[in-house]
Amino acid sequence: MSFQVMMMQLGQGMLKSMGIFFLTLLFSLPLGLLVALCRMSKSGILRTIMRVYISIMRGTPLMLQLLAVYFGPYYLFGAKLGKNWRFSAIIIAFAVNYAAYFAEIYRSGIGSMPAGQYEAARLLGYSKSGTFLRIIFPQVIKRILPAITNEVITLIKDTSLSFSLAYAEMFTIAKQIAAKETSFMPFLAAALFYYVFNAIVAFAMERIEKAMNYYSA
Repeated sequence: MSFQVMMMQLGQGMLKSMGIFFLTLLFSLPLGLLVALCRMSKSGILRTIMRVYISIMRGTPLMLQLLAVYFGPYYLFGAKLGKNWRFSAIIIAFAVNYAAYFAEIYRSGIGSMPAGQYEAARLLGYSKSGTFLRIIFPQVIKRILPAITNEVITLIKDTSLSFSLAYAEMFTIAKQIAAKETSFMPFLAAALFYYVFNAIVAFAMERIEKAMNYYSA
């Protein structure tokens, strides 16, 4: 296999990895906020449910969660799902896993806000939802962005775990080519793809952090 063909195949796999990455963020970021708000709810039952959920997601391997989501419907309910279920299972597993991590980041950011801001907003006539959306949440995003960046960068590398469901993302393709050609070169090329994607995302997140640093000169 020529180097050009290998890079084209890896590039196609990288597009699938990027699909997992962006869809995971699309679903896990808002879900994480919802979980965080439920985790801070006045309802003891709701707080307990969210605490258990977060504990399970953070306390078990993501690869195990991928297998559970993919095989669970069949072994538990006898449901035979189509070929598209493989990709759906990957997105579901990644989203619910990362939502748990994002929820704790959101919670720490919300909890760090001074109580005086809530009181001042109430005196100014803001509702609870208006206070959160217009005053608290923008400041929370600024505070938690470095932690979010770390998780986003980790997600780039975690997309390679999709190989456990035989999904043809970049790492899976690199393994197949390496086994066929008995060469380590596909792994080096895959590492380069991951590194470049990682660098682009890190640069973008850094620019966002600087844009939100409105206290700087």
